[in-house]
Amino acid sequence: MSNHQSTAGRRTRPCRTEATVVAALAALCLVLPLASQAEEGGSGHYIPGSMASFMDVVPPTETFLARLNVMHYDGSASKALPIAGLDAANASVKSTAYGLTLLWRPPVEMTEGWSYAMSTTIPYVTMEVTADVQGGAGSVRRSSKVSGLGDIILMPLMLNYVVNPDLSSNFRVAFYAPTGAYEVGRLANTGKNFWTLEPTLAFAYLGKQNGIEASLFTGISFNKENPDTQYKSGSQLHLDGTLAQHFPFAGGLAGVGLSGYYYKQVSADSGTGATLGDFKAKSVGIGPALSYAGKAGQNDYLAELKWLHESSTENRLKGDFVWFKFIYKFF
Repeated sequence: MSNHQSTAGRRTRPCRTEATVVAALAALCLVLPLASQAEEGGSGHYIPGSMASFMDVVPPTETFLARLNVMHYDGSASKALPIAGLDAANASVKSTAYGLTLLWRPPVEMTEGWSYAMSTTIPYVTMEVTADVQGGAGSVRRSSKVSGLGDIILMPLMLNYVVNPDLSSNFRVAFYAPTGAYEVGRLANTGKNFWTLEPTLAFAYLGKQNGIEASLFTGISFNKENPDTQYKSGSQLHLDGTLAQHFPFAGGLAGVGLSGYYYKQVSADSGTGATLGDFKAKSVGIGPALSYAGKAGQNDYLAELKWLHESSTENRLKGDFVWFKFIYKFF
């Protein structure tokens, strides 16, 4: 998105190394699996807040970087949700996920203004789910907790185009592989047991002189059927964005603003396992976001902390996301 430079050592404008920091920021969004919150359970592989700000851009210049993402979710739903072959009511979920993203922008020269990168994300998920499920004598309250590898995200195609020094756009394609643990009849799972294809188009503005950020990421998730439950989650449209003000602080560049998302399922759930019908979901969330960009020796780093509170939610869990992201650029 924006190829702005970090403010380390500058007074009057955001970050001298804006281009290199944005390259450092380019670790793609982590999308960690919340199995109990899938459309088969309330949501898909997409997680609100995973791609929403200038931290999530595609790098314009050669770089290799690592990104740590930590996400905590606490939510509940009174309406029955389809979870791992069960109709689960009054569900409550707590999940903490850690993900490592490795991103490489190779020294490949393209048409002027364009750049290419690729990345992969390996998640580790802890999931705890409690819900009322149907037993032999009626409804039974059950709990399940599991930890382990989640669904790995592969992003072989990441393109960035620099429109001008303050504005850039990017396009990427993600594949979510069913590498996490999954068991029919178990409320908590670290994987979803199906593949997802997700193209995303984004625009980001970060003013060099005024420090204003305006970012927007628009994606759609196309899901394969879960072969163990014969449940095919419908396609999901999602928009994530950030409005923030960046300013010099403590030798670096700080940012304060708001982040939000809009999520809507645009096609119905299907398959013989979709016993609750179309089960289209939607949700909206908004909350504060803080960021900081600086230097550690010759290398750039950036951190972001944000909270998203969900509202206007239908057919999925409703709660709060807390995100912490940290990017370190090796070159």
